[in-house]
Amino acid sequence: MRVEPPVIMSSDPASFPHSVLRDRHPAIVERVLRAHPYPPEVRTELQLLVQEVRVEPLRADAHDAAAWAAWGAGFWGQSWFDVPFLFAENFFYRRLLEAVGYYGAGAWRGIDPFGPQKASDAPTPQELEALAALEGLPEAEQEVALVRAAVWGNRADLGFKLVAGHVEQVDELLVDDGKRMWELAGGGTVIVVADNAGRELLPDLVLIDFLLRTGRAARVELHVKPAPYFVSDALTADVLDELRRFPAGSPIGGRLTAALRQGTLQLYSHSFYCAPLTFHDAAPELAGRFAAAELTILKGDLNYRRLVGDRMWPSSTPFAEVSGYFPGPVAALRTVKSDVVTGLAAGAERSLPASWRTSGAFALVQVRG
Repeated sequence: MRVEPPVIMSSDPASFPHSVLRDRHPAIVERVLRAHPYPPEVRTELQLLVQEVRVEPLRADAHDAAAWAAWGAGFWGQSWFDVPFLFAENFFYRRLLEAVGYYGAGAWRGIDPFGPQKASDAPTPQELEALAALEGLPEAEQEVALVRAAVWGNRADLGFKLVAGHVEQVDELLVDDGKRMWELAGGGTVIVVADNAGRELLPDLVLIDFLLRTGRAARVELHVKPAPYFVSDALTADVLDELRRFPAGSPIGGRLTAALRQGTLQLYSHSFYCAPLTFHDAAPELAGRFAAAELTILKGDLNYRRLVGDRMWPSSTPFAEVSGYFPGPVAALRTVKSDVVTGLAAGAERSLPASWRTSGAFALVQVRG
C-alpha cells in the first residue's frame, strides 16, 4: 500500500504556497479595493483580512458557519502559514466574501468582487473567430485542437497572472492522453467541471458544442461555482456573459443557447465547489452524478489538486492510482501552476526547468477510464 506524503503546507518561506499567502492574497485584495467603490466599513474589513496573523472563524451568524467550524477544527488560532495550504487558500476567499458583504443583507449582497477583473479578461473577436473556424477541420483534427485550446486556455487565470505575469506558451504537454479522453465520450452524459471564466471558458464552451453536435455526448452538465472564488472561477452569470460574446448569428452560440433551453446542456452547481475539500469527500449527491456520467472532464489546477490530493507526490506517482477512487471515468485538463503533479515518466522532471511546477509553462492531459 502506497504511503501518502503529507498535505502541502505554507510554512516554508521559500515555498510556492508561502508566496501565495504572502504576496498573491494581498495583491488580490488590493485589486478588489480598486475595482469597487466599497464604503469605509467594507474597506476596513478587507484591510483587516490582509493584516490578520491567525486564522479566525466566520461570524457565528454566517449561513455556513457550522460547516466551516467543522472543516477548520484544530486550525483556529493558528498562523495562516501553519494550516494546510488547501484550507488556507479556500478560507481566504470565503473570508473575502464575508468582508465585502456578499452574503449579507445590505446593498452589496450578491455583487461579485471579482466581476470587473473578469470583464477585463474577455476573449477577443479574433479568438472567437479562430475557435469557430475549427469546425471546418476534420473531426479528428478538431478533437486535438479543442483539447489543446482547453488546456492552454487554463492559463487565463487572473489570480495566477497577478504575480506570475505573462508566461510564454510552451506548446508541450508533459502527458497527453487526449485520444483516450475522446474514446470515453461515447454518446452518454459528459460532465465538464469548469475552472475560469472569460478566455478559458470560451474554448470550454466550444468543446461542449463539439461534444453535443457530433453526438459524442447526448447531454452535458457544466459545473460552475456557487459563489465568486479564486478570482476568475466561473459562475452561472459568467457562462451567460460568455454566450453573449458570440456574434449575432454565430452557429456555436445559437446551438449552445438552444441546448440550454432543451436541457441537453445543463448548468449545475454545488456548495462542495467552494469548500476546502478534495473529491474524496464529495457529497453523495455530487459523487452520484460523477458515477452516472460516461466521463467527467476536470478543468484547471484546483480541480486537479482536489482529484489527486493536495500533497507533494513524487511526479512519477501513477495518476490512475491516486485518482482510482473517483466514482467514474475522469479526464484532467490542466496547466501546471502549483506543486502537485502525478503521472510523469520516471526521471522526466530532470530535464525541466526549476520552476516547472509553478510557472504555468507546462500542461497535462491525464485520463483514467
